[in-house]
Amino acid sequence: MVDFTPLTTGDPQELGGLELIGRLGQGGQGVVYLARTPMGAHVAVKWLSPSGDEEIAARFLQEAEVARRVAPFCTATVLGTGVEGGRPYIISEYVEGRSLERVVREDGPLAGADLERLAIGTATAIAAIHEAHVVHRDFKPGNVIMGTGGPRVIDFGIARTLGPATMTSSTQIGTPAYMAPEQIMGHGLGPAADMFSWAGTMVFASCGRAPFGTGVTHAVMNRVLSEPPDLGGLEGRLREVAEQCLDKDPARRPTAMDVISRLLRNPAPGAHPLVEGTRQAAPKEAPSTRRPSRRPVLIGAGVATAAVVVAAAIAVPTRLWSSPPPPVAAESSAPPARPTTPSAPATPVKTTLPGGKVTLYERASDPITLTAYEMYDKKLDEDVDYARQSLRGQFDRYPGNLESLVSPNGRYLAGRPHDYTSDGYDSILITDRQAGVSFRVKTVRKPLDTSIRTWSKDNSKILLNLNERIEDDKGKESWISVGFAVVNVAHNDVAQSKVRVVDVDDASIRDSDFGWDAAEKGVVIDYGKDEGLRFFDASGKPTRDLPGVGPLASGTIDIFSPSGKTFVTDCPDGGDGHHCLWDAATGKQVRRFSSDCDKVLGWYGESHLYCWEQDNNAKDEIRVVAFDGKLMHKLLDAADDADITPIYTNNPAN
Repeated sequence: MVDFTPLTTGDPQELGGLELIGRLGQGGQGVVYLARTPMGAHVAVKWLSPSGDEEIAARFLQEAEVARRVAPFCTATVLGTGVEGGRPYIISEYVEGRSLERVVREDGPLAGADLERLAIGTATAIAAIHEAHVVHRDFKPGNVIMGTGGPRVIDFGIARTLGPATMTSSTQIGTPAYMAPEQIMGHGLGPAADMFSWAGTMVFASCGRAPFGTGVTHAVMNRVLSEPPDLGGLEGRLREVAEQCLDKDPARRPTAMDVISRLLRNPAPGAHPLVEGTRQAAPKEAPSTRRPSRRPVLIGAGVATAAVVVAAAIAVPTRLWSSPPPPVAAESSAPPARPTTPSAPATPVKTTLPGGKVTLYERASDPITLTAYEMYDKKLDEDVDYARQSLRGQFDRYPGNLESLVSPNGRYLAGRPHDYTSDGYDSILITDRQAGVSFRVKTVRKPLDTSIRTWSKDNSKILLNLNERIEDDKGKESWISVGFAVVNVAHNDVAQSKVRVVDVDDASIRDSDFGWDAAEKGVVIDYGKDEGLRFFDASGKPTRDLPGVGPLASGTIDIFSPSGKTFVTDCPDGGDGHHCLWDAATGKQVRRFSSDCDKVLGWYGESHLYCWEQDNNAKDEIRVVAFDGKLMHKLLDAADDADITPIYTNNPAN
């Protein structure tokens, strides 16, 4: 289906004798229209913006001449040029499809055979461009169209033909995140610059971010010139080739033909040169209508959505291996056994977390594991997500996610992208790291949205909160809860995963979030300004209330002990340092104690909690706390100016 937007006021109805149907896009040079020929065929017409500058007009038309030199299989064929109203236009073949940038933003990163085909197809296109003695100079995800016949390279607006000597440039023209160092410095520029940009584009395709990040232009350029690249989700032979193409010295980069030759070499029997685990991310473009992330350590902040009209679940697979995935161990539906008392603390492994002044202290005996966190980035003035590659692996940055949550077994990553899909859905992107598959589950239509609450202990379900933005009489906006959704993750065929959306018509729960009940067959929420807990079944019908238990210490995440027999709150007549334990079946108080905790975060085994606490050195620490109020060993510490929201997962190994 052709994707375009309607014509706007001031747009002509026809151009060059062609009927204009709508707009395909607008850039720095001008507007690109979708047009129809007298025979009914679709073509693209790029019309230069008004400038009155003859030199700009000449450069614009040069784009057509440069594009004509390139083999037509790898780009949009130029069909003609002309002038209308003193402004030149270029008519070219219309290539139906989305840009690579949009595909990754909307569907998630590429992996496996999809990534391999993209790498070889685009390298072939660049080889054809260079064979025509042309250097593109602005190769990037936005200039690769994912057409049905393979990737096509577009926008030769700043391309140049190569003369006897290497082309020189006295200006920095291009896109900083994908520009080669010599392009930034204004030095001699040749085909090697395109190979640098090609490698950066492959990194983006694999993980949704450029190898040198984004942000202020000069900061990005400095990283290109002086820092090593982040190779994202690339692995195997493609990672090796891309790393060499990103060499600061253009003389050490392979040519496009070298890249093709190396990628086409047959792997060893039974091996796949490009098999990788997909990582989720996308360009960070958060529309103002989206509700910000709400993390489990934040309690009492408003969220939610109103009348939920979407019930059908849509799971869209975005990539599968061309060869069978490795065998997957059977997964138990029962929660793993947990120790009732933590073993004597061994010497912890200390890790400095990326993104801030935060140190993680981990022991093999810990029944919980830090698997994700959100860190406030002062330079970007926004929160950035980090998630772990496995239960004990390294942390990766996910700037395209509002929320990121790793499953208890470490196999899956659930991420909520910033943007709605192109057809107006909020969604969850789930990556099966073991099988090498990512898939998108659409949930509710804009302007409603969801927030990721928690995984089930058996890794089979994800609980989402449904949210709606409202406005009071004074124009103040807030978010309220109007229901929940459960994503059922199909382990043997992730593309069959479904979501069930449940509207809860209960005004008393609008300012809270849902969490699993003790058995994870229904949900629970705090209601009526922390008066108590209200339980709902899977259909959203209230089943029972436990009044007067006080506010939930950790929101609705991890309030139940590992066995499900007990839950914790801040005592109704106390504060953050006064903890009450309750029998989940009867609602009777079973224990009360005080500690120096500033905020309880959850359960550390059956007989201990873990909490935030500020030490005497003005550091914030996460400590284990016993039921006598004694603070025990440290799990994490953060500098006072490090704004971090940690997310721990119950560790099935302990």
